[in-house]
Amino acid sequence: MQSIKLRSHVGEDGMLQISVPIGMTDVDLEVMVIVQPIVKTESAKTPEELGWPPGFFERTAGAIPDLERPPQGEYEARESL
Repeated sequence: MQSIKLRSHVGEDGMLQISVPIGMTDVDLEVMVIVQPIVKTESAKTPEELGWPPGFFERTAGAIPDLERPPQGEYEARESL
């Protein structure tokens, strides 16, 4: 048995469209669907609801190249206390 958890949105027509790639062909399956509404809390808001432009994180993720710390040089000699 394989469990797959999805988040989906019901459109204005009231129909839930589910498309799940299973990776099997020409087999009989038993499918169980449990529908549970998602209660949005302040921390569960989408980036768009929080004011970010649509697709911002998808466009910027990984945009900064790997950073390397350059040599820091020698410590300065200080007078002892």
